[in-house]
Amino acid sequence: MKQFPNNLAEAIEWLSSFGAVSEGGVTRTLYSKPWKEAQQALREWMELLGLKTKFDSLGNLFGRLPTADPEDPTILVGSHVDTVISGGKYDGAYGIVAAILALSHLKKEYGQPILNLEVVSLCEEEGSRFPIACSGSGLVTGTYSFADMIGVRDSNGMGFETAMKEAGFGLEADNYTVRNDIHAFVELHIEQGPSLEKLAKSIGIVQTIIGQKRFRITVKGEPNHAGTTLMKWRKDALSGGVLMIHELYELAKEYDENLVTTVGQLFVEPNVSNVIPGQIVFTVDARHPVESVLSSFCERFTSRFLAIAASAGLEIEIEKWHEVLPVQMDPSLNERIETICVKEKVSYHVMNSGAGHDAQLFAQVCPTTLIFVPSQGGISHSPLEYTSPADLEKGLEVLIQLLHQLAYPQQKGGAL
Repeated sequence: MKQFPNNLAEAIEWLSSFGAVSEGGVTRTLYSKPWKEAQQALREWMELLGLKTKFDSLGNLFGRLPTADPEDPTILVGSHVDTVISGGKYDGAYGIVAAILALSHLKKEYGQPILNLEVVSLCEEEGSRFPIACSGSGLVTGTYSFADMIGVRDSNGMGFETAMKEAGFGLEADNYTVRNDIHAFVELHIEQGPSLEKLAKSIGIVQTIIGQKRFRITVKGEPNHAGTTLMKWRKDALSGGVLMIHELYELAKEYDENLVTTVGQLFVEPNVSNVIPGQIVFTVDARHPVESVLSSFCERFTSRFLAIAASAGLEIEIEKWHEVLPVQMDPSLNERIETICVKEKVSYHVMNSGAGHDAQLFAQVCPTTLIFVPSQGGISHSPLEYTSPADLEKGLEVLIQLLHQLAYPQQKGGAL
């Protein structure tokens, strides 16, 4: 007989067993065998708890606590089931199992809701296998369409459509119906950063998921002999790039603390100890919660890069290959969470999210909120990822109270 979890701590460990790897962590990429097994196990657990389940044609799993009228609006709550390679056991998974336990509790305590309550285990957020992050929430909200999946392949050459069909799902060009019944979306997630731990707060109330811009910078000079080429005659691509990177970080200091920038990749050619670098490629990741500030920073650093290249006689190419606008969470939902925290004497911090989440796609179509609990050491996407049971339970308690207010409006404090 299959064993299912009875509480939150058990649920975290149970779900992490699907895709557990010997070197530590969890690998559960979209449409893989562990991913399929996890989604099916979640479905069976939801049904055991009395939820009505279904998969959509992409692989998103839904578990509903219905009202008397199926046409009633829906409060959707959940997160993503996929992981990065050798990721942690809490990222995404916590939001799903907490949502299931919250609905189970509300069903036992209050019975049938006035608005439909529905858990979603979104099939993909990370983009770890296929280079199309948030495809699960993207299709539900209409941000993506089937056309966006065509031709997308993983690192082994496997096409998205083929993998989807082998996993037992499948889309046709016009057969996916975008959800238009979602009244609100709630996502509970580990912070993936150190703020709550450093501030000794139990709950993070996210006001903005910050904007991102990513660039690929290619600097070209002339490769030449390291011993025979005098310094004054060199066109050293790395030397120019080092100046640019230094300027990037110095410029960031002129902005408020919410502006963060990172050079995460650097490739040097020919990468030989006695040859002057003829070309380098490096990346720039810049983030801020206000689009005008982020755009100003990006315009300023690209202008400085161009000036440095011209002064050193170098060629430069600047390619912006990724851009996400800042997304605001719903103020009325956040006010409810804050009120709950004050009433229950739960410490909280109003903050921004420096990482992307499914919530940012739902925020484009319905009132949305993102709730954080602390991450020990700020570690995430790692086998070392950890959140204490007490913090996990505190997040669940806040989630239950919020969903009770939203889905049982005949009782005190209900409805949006």
